[in-house]
Amino acid sequence: MNKQTQYSQFIKKEASRLGFLDCGIAKAEFLEKEAPRLESWLQNDYHGKMYYMENHFDKRLDPRLLVEGAKSVISLSYNYYPEEEQRKDSYQISKYAYGEDYHHVIKGKLRELLYSIQQEIGEISGRAFVDSAPVLERAWAEKAGLGWNGKHTLLIQKQQGSFFFLAELIIDLELEYDHPFPTDHCGECTRCIDACPTQAILPNSTIDGSKCISYFTIELKDNLPTEFKDSFEDWMFGCDVCQDVCPWNRFSKPHSEPLFQPKKELLDMTKKEWEEITEETFRKVFKKSAVKRTKFAGFTRNIQFLKD
Repeated sequence: MNKQTQYSQFIKKEASRLGFLDCGIAKAEFLEKEAPRLESWLQNDYHGKMYYMENHFDKRLDPRLLVEGAKSVISLSYNYYPEEEQRKDSYQISKYAYGEDYHHVIKGKLRELLYSIQQEIGEISGRAFVDSAPVLERAWAEKAGLGWNGKHTLLIQKQQGSFFFLAELIIDLELEYDHPFPTDHCGECTRCIDACPTQAILPNSTIDGSKCISYFTIELKDNLPTEFKDSFEDWMFGCDVCQDVCPWNRFSKPHSEPLFQPKKELLDMTKKEWEEITEETFRKVFKKSAVKRTKFAGFTRNIQFLKD
């Protein structure tokens, strides 16, 4: 067994020990196929007012500009599918935000993985990324063989569905590379496109982010657009509609991450209780949660929009 194979096997074993669902490795190089897609997406203003998406165009396409001497992109997935969900007759938050902020939870695990690699192999430099830097994570996950990009543009894994986070370690070590995921298994299915309440999913496997409920309830700082008044379907933070209707998610299994367990009151709160939420309760229910990104003012703006 050569060194690259040996190192790659060690990394995958460590990733599994740390609780990652899957791990794949791709060569750090320019994402040629993604360049025209990203350019077109930006030119069509599908990023809405997420102007930060216009920054670091080159870095998004070439990990070697993010990590000096980068040789490998290690892509990892981490399950967040909950055992229990919110009551259906209440305002909803996306399942990924039920527990503690995934950025911190997964970043800690990535640092531990990098430390293990350094302990086992030697002086390796690298950086950990969890949805907070110019990295096209779904492209890298597909390239590393983790799954395929569904029509809703989220990565799907055959035995797991799509309720998982993606994360990357970009390191300056040459490894054995996995083959890109061979084929798309969505076929003729258009359930996600048909179910999207705001028609944000376009027929060519593209998201018009400027129409997505997640964009409106999390990213948009302005007033919510009145033309979508009746389309929010009780979503007050994020939206899971396209994943909930996806047939592949019948294979989703509950996660075993204690930090992602929701607080009981989050699951049980009624619409009336959400409408009357105080800043103190907001801080208590969403302590260490990704929901705090909206701040109390943004969160209550979303509820008021649904209520009126």
